[in-house]
Amino acid sequence: MDLQEAIKQRHSVRSYENKKIEGEIKEKLIDIIEECNKKSGLNIKLFLDEPKAFDTFMAHYGKFENANNYIVLIGKKEKGIEEKCGYYGEEIVLKAQTLGLNTCWVALTYKKSKIPYKIKKDEKIYCTIALGYGKTNGVSRKSKSIKEVVKNDNDMPKWFKEGVEAALLAPTATNQQKFIFDINEGKVSVRALKGFYSKLDLGIVKYHFEIGSNMKCFDI
Repeated sequence: MDLQEAIKQRHSVRSYENKKIEGEIKEKLIDIIEECNKKSGLNIKLFLDEPKAFDTFMAHYGKFENANNYIVLIGKKEKGIEEKCGYYGEEIVLKAQTLGLNTCWVALTYKKSKIPYKIKKDEKIYCTIALGYGKTNGVSRKSKSIKEVVKNDNDMPKWFKEGVEAALLAPTATNQQKFIFDINEGKVSVRALKGFYSKLDLGIVKYHFEIGSNMKCFDI
């Protein structure tokens, strides 16, 4: 499975098998996270067999089950960091999908204080990703149309349309899809609209667009 196929197959999953992530899959996952940290300057952490963060009322209310493995997106308290977390977090999510793992982006339904890591004064936890072997592969969700997320949809190049189609498959907070694309003289731009976690969503959307279009369009 390549990343374009992973975009199509990946859906949010909250209920996992009570099965450990180990062996070659574990090692490949660690390598993916280390690579993303190196490229981004983030401090992304992987926690395995650690059930405490999701052993909360909100997590149970949110129907998380056996969420014993998760990735924490940690970064400096600086401008643009949410977008960076979204971009590299989604790289990990899609590559985890190619390894046969399921995932779910989590903003609130876990307990930060139970994560076994001491946050430095200049750091912040921006989001968390639950992962593991899903009891199901999740389900697709309703999506906006290309016309609703492109400023000018006349005479779109094929690669641009394919990028937007991939972006529309990106996970966003409460499925809000608060973003608008534009293309001017071959240069692509996209901006976040007002919405819950829309800056982080923007990074996720940008990564999807680049995979779908097979073009490097954003400097993140």
